[in-house]
This record gives sequence, structure tokens and C-alpha cells, in this order.
Amino acid sequence: MSAFLRLFQTDPGPRLEGDKVFLRLPRLSDYKAWSALRTQSAAFLEPWEPTWPKDDLTRAAFRNRLGAYARELETGEAFPFFLFRRDDATLIGGVRLFHIRRGVAQSAVLGYWIGQPYARRGYMLDGVRAAVDFAFGEMGLHRLEAACMPENAASASVLLKSGFLEEGYAPAYLKINGEWRDHRLFGMVAPPPAV
Repeated sequence: MSAFLRLFQTDPGPRLEGDKVFLRLPRLSDYKAWSALRTQSAAFLEPWEPTWPKDDLTRAAFRNRLGAYARELETGEAFPFFLFRRDDATLIGGVRLFHIRRGVAQSAVLGYWIGQPYARRGYMLDGVRAAVDFAFGEMGLHRLEAACMPENAASASVLLKSGFLEEGYAPAYLKINGEWRDHRLFGMVAPPPAV
């Protein structure tokens, strides 16, 4: 089944399990919950993300987003996951493994976001750990990378508690909220196989 069609099915692909959360591929039926959470959390999220297009929260834009996700899945370039609270299956954020490189690199970049009502409750830490296990386990990757702006202490804390090491500093690394912003760089290498 194509990745695009999988995004419209009731059981679309891998489900990653954490203690407090689970992650799965986005579905068209997630639109209302996603749009409501992003609307509610806009002021909280916008300082840390690329500039949102004016139509970003529309149903049409969401369908386009799912189409882009499907293309990335088909080519093996990314795994986009939505993050849900385990207790009640409430959508609370997203985790994405992207820029997946195979061959001699076997690496990917990890990105994530969480809605304001669910921040600083351990949900994202649990979600990132589940994504790391998937990346190094089922995906067979060797290395993960991530970045956050210097003033985003909460994001840096999630990365460090998940096992990432701080590896460097990149001036004007990404265009965030309309400006080129410096970022702290983090990396993690898969643990060696058990003997």
C-alpha cells in the first residue's frame, strides 16, 4: 500500500509506544484536533518554528501537509509522527525523523513540537525516547542529530535527558519565525550491540 493511502487508513503504519504517550503517522481525521491545538498554542510555538503561512491551519493546507508526508515516506526521507497522550488518545504534539540518509551515513535529524497545555509534563521526553528507539531499532540508523535555539532551555533539556550530547554551535543555522537564528547542535550515536 502506498504511503499516501496509508495516511488515510485507520491503521497507518508503525505505532511507537512510550510510558505516557504513543506516536503514529498522521491521518486526515486528525485535522480538527491538530488545528485546534496549533491555534491554541500559536503564541507558544511561533517563536521556535519557521514562519507559518497565512493558510497554515486550514483543512486544505493540512491535506497538502499529509501529501508531503506521504511523499517523504515513499522515498524514505522522513517519518512524521503525531504524539498522543496514552491515557485518552489526545493529540498533544508531533515528532519527526527527517533528512534520513542511508549508505555510509545511516543518519537522520529529529524535530518535535508540543502544544502549550502539555509542555513540561514529561510527554515530549517520552515521545523523543520512543522515536530514538525506533530510529536505532527498526530503522537501523547509526546517528541522530537535533538542534535548538540557545534560549530554548526546555528543548535542550529534552535532548540531553534523551541521551543526546551537545556537539557544537551554529550561527545563523535556520530561519525561524522570519529570522536566521543561531542553534545549539546535538547528536547521538546508536549504542553498540549487546554482546
